[in-house]
Amino acid sequence: MSTFLRRSFLKRSVTYGGAAAVGWRPFARALGANEDIRAAVVGFRGKGAQHISMLEGIKGVRVVGLCDADRSVLDRKIREFEKKNQQVAAYLDVRELLADDNIDVVSTATPNHWHALVAVWGCQAGKDVYVEKPGSHCVWEGRKMLEAALKYKRIVQHGTQSRSDTGLQEAVQWIREGNLGKPILARGLCYKGRGSIGKVDGPQPIPESIDYDLWTGPRQVKPLMRRCLHYDWHWFWDTGNGDIGNQGIHEMDVCRWFAGHDTVSPRVISVGGRFGYDDDGETPNTQFVFHDYDEFPVLFEVRGLPEKSGVRAMPHYKGVRVGNVIHCEGGYVAGGWAYDKDGKRMRQFKRTGAGNHMSNFIAAVRSRKQSDLNAFVREAHPSCALVHTGNISHRLGQLHSPDEVMESIKGEPLAIETFERMKEHLAANGVDISKTPPVLGPWLQMDPQAERFTGAFAEEANALLKDDYRDPFVIPEKV
Repeated sequence: MSTFLRRSFLKRSVTYGGAAAVGWRPFARALGANEDIRAAVVGFRGKGAQHISMLEGIKGVRVVGLCDADRSVLDRKIREFEKKNQQVAAYLDVRELLADDNIDVVSTATPNHWHALVAVWGCQAGKDVYVEKPGSHCVWEGRKMLEAALKYKRIVQHGTQSRSDTGLQEAVQWIREGNLGKPILARGLCYKGRGSIGKVDGPQPIPESIDYDLWTGPRQVKPLMRRCLHYDWHWFWDTGNGDIGNQGIHEMDVCRWFAGHDTVSPRVISVGGRFGYDDDGETPNTQFVFHDYDEFPVLFEVRGLPEKSGVRAMPHYKGVRVGNVIHCEGGYVAGGWAYDKDGKRMRQFKRTGAGNHMSNFIAAVRSRKQSDLNAFVREAHPSCALVHTGNISHRLGQLHSPDEVMESIKGEPLAIETFERMKEHLAANGVDISKTPPVLGPWLQMDPQAERFTGAFAEEANALLKDDYRDPFVIPEKV
């Protein structure tokens, strides 16, 4: 453990007694056109390491700060910078980083439950922020994140990189121009293999290198009830949002982008469960969520089991495993191609990838125009909210027979077709849902403008719009 880390760790608890004690001030250095932008990265055991590489690859950007609650991860990355003869400040506590006026921008790839908190605190501290997906862990956080960006006039980019793919930009415009007729459905797919995370019989030891209080942050500190602290947090409601909020937020965002919806849906239902193994995970590994917009509905599917028992290959829908299928009266768009009703290729949209998403963020940092961002948090919030409202239906659901599911979704042929395919997929994996029934969530009605549920189950559903927070890791009501 480096000298700096040891000193930082020992003084952390006495330096900060709470968010109010940090003394945020809207500092923002006036950047000249040729001045270096000084960047810091928070959380880099996984995706954050890519943030570092992307930032280092942009001319005029210097990575000057690193923060991670795992001292082994932090020390390892610091040594990499030392080998390159580059100086970089190290922090265990993100509040120390945000109080440093030598940092202009912050990118964060922490676990989901920290995303919005870092973004809001970053705006309050006068930093521009690149926040990894999903930007929020609950609907309320997304609204607060947007309010903070607008109030403090900060550049806040959301990590839905597909927004910077010029091929997708072209496809969205082409569909909106009516080239395939009236749109029928925007479908998102996350058919991604997810094996069992195992099952423990009691609390597990916390790795000595991790400051568990900081890692837990706004959540209540609980015993670790899974084998792996890292990554498997995705499958627990306290810290993650399941695969619909992990990989799926990318595809959910593309659905909403094609459809042009700027609010959450007025009605939503979820059907799914955790099938094929008995482990400690809480979130579904098989799920579909139907967002019932009056025109151009959105339907999202999660499958974590393979095509069938005994194989590793994942299933696909019209050739797509992870991505989107946009259905229209005259055909569909999938995998970078437009197809007619007979499945014949009509036009290719050459995907350019999303490698310029961080560059787009830095360009907007220099221009000081939120409108220059491809994925400003104004776009992030409703996309993340579609993830959260779908999960709320699931979390309020109960086990029901296949016949009861069909009764609930009758009159919705798109949902019925999806459920039929789900049953076939599970049967191919040896799961009989008449014996191992799915969780059928209730139909939830919502006032899209107020972002509040109405009607049946409204009280229970509204209680899940906002997380419970632990002092001092709190997003204030008034940012």
